[in-house]
Amino acid sequence: MLDQPGKTKSQSAGPALDFQAHLAALEAAGLLVRVDRPIDKDTELHPLVRWQFQGGMPEDQRRAFLFTNVIDGSGRRYDMPVVVGALAASPQIYSIGMGKPVEEIGAAWVNAIAHPIPPVKVSNPPCQDIVIKGADLKKPDGGLKLLPVPISTPGFDAAPYLTATLCVTKDPESGIQNMGTYRGQLKATDRLGVRMASRIGGAGGYQHWLKHRRMKTPMPCAIVVGCAPVVVFTGPQKLAIDQDEMGVAGALAGQPIRTAKCVTVDLDVPADAEIVIEGLIDPELLEPEGPFGESHGYVALEDYNMSMQVTAITHKRKPVFVSIISQVTPSESSVIKKVAYEPMFMAHLRDQISIKGIRGVSLHEPLSNVRPVIFLKFAQGAPRTEVWRGLHGASTFRADCGKIVVAVSEDIDPTNTNAVFWSIAYRANPVDDVHIVPHRSSGHGPKSGRKSNDSSMLIDATLKQVFPPLALPGKQFMERARAIWDELGLPALAPQPPWHGYMLGEWADEWDTYAARAVGGQWETSGKETFARRRGGLTPETPVKSADKD
Repeated sequence: MLDQPGKTKSQSAGPALDFQAHLAALEAAGLLVRVDRPIDKDTELHPLVRWQFQGGMPEDQRRAFLFTNVIDGSGRRYDMPVVVGALAASPQIYSIGMGKPVEEIGAAWVNAIAHPIPPVKVSNPPCQDIVIKGADLKKPDGGLKLLPVPISTPGFDAAPYLTATLCVTKDPESGIQNMGTYRGQLKATDRLGVRMASRIGGAGGYQHWLKHRRMKTPMPCAIVVGCAPVVVFTGPQKLAIDQDEMGVAGALAGQPIRTAKCVTVDLDVPADAEIVIEGLIDPELLEPEGPFGESHGYVALEDYNMSMQVTAITHKRKPVFVSIISQVTPSESSVIKKVAYEPMFMAHLRDQISIKGIRGVSLHEPLSNVRPVIFLKFAQGAPRTEVWRGLHGASTFRADCGKIVVAVSEDIDPTNTNAVFWSIAYRANPVDDVHIVPHRSSGHGPKSGRKSNDSSMLIDATLKQVFPPLALPGKQFMERARAIWDELGLPALAPQPPWHGYMLGEWADEWDTYAARAVGGQWETSGKETFARRRGGLTPETPVKSADKD
């Protein structure tokens, strides 16, 4: 069962600062599904939730799933419920976690990064109601085995994995903390394999580990599982390594985040967290970790990664274990990035480098995981110099984003890749409108066959001149036909633009007259007029406008 902690006055006006209060808000909004039948955490739990991403469901129909009767393959039953999808199964769920409408999220991030609110320390925190350490960590069914950690990719993952993590580390020189979202493989009741990305633009915790390796000292690490969404959301943002994300989270919340000192390591964690796993990461010895299904859409094979000795597990009296859907996108992992990254890219292009005519940014989510492929939308007639400044600006804003950047005109919906390909096919001349830029980081992706030095492809697929209308029936005719479709009880439609014809600049008044006559049954009148305009000395397919001009 869930605890139902009361909200303070300030909480009621903003985001929930307790994860279970957030779950209550989701349930009140009809965005949480409770599953009370037995569910095997190792073979059934993630595949069940995965179907809402792989089954063709509209984004706004995705839900958080709370499993209250969790078992494993051996029949073991867990007292602790598991929730998946509660952070970002959809932008609407992310929005509730932020306490703001989706359209205000980008500005909230920009403001929070610029004006952090430092955390406030408390004693006797709820996250330490129960403390497990010492010999209790080594019991055959104790330690990490007490937690209902699911297997994310059954059939491929080597073990259960912590996925919805907030991993806290500290710079041993400056004392500034960093929080990142890194996976953790269960290795023993008191040991984890932790992967912190070492690539450019990767993990801040890895930079801390490099300093500990030089100093030959173990690196303290606290892995938080379940806390206020505004705190969790800071992990994937990859903020500056010298910026304490807890202050940014406080600004998002509109008040200081309550923190507490860990029991066995010198780190501060959210006081109202559900579960905290404390430990020390070896500064020298790495151990094989993986395979594990990754967010780039492939299974990450075995790598040597960090080895963490668990020194304590603390949790609330009635905690909820939080897991996240990652792997092939769309996923909860990609929504967390997409909802925040798109407005941040837009603010960078429009406000920081003053791109004229930029109208929108869309990070492609299905399969490619938002970072490699970016679509930019420009106003009709935007100067080509501005289009190219925008293409270069988007590809260089972040080291791991923008391998392929495509600019389209504002009549194109960048979330409809068919429309984007249509634009590339008819509005781009590859010799002029495709540029290959060398020497970029290979970013986040499978290691098999990859090189560390990649490149970017920039494509200007905007309209360079006026075009004829889109060859679909006019909007009023499509809307009338849609009403008849619904009246007949035909299958539900999910239109993707373009679904009606519209003007693109090249048209003449007499053609409007012809079209009006055609739908009114008066097309013979037009035929009489064109008969009178017959002429010789022309080649078939000569445009009327050019012949009349001559």
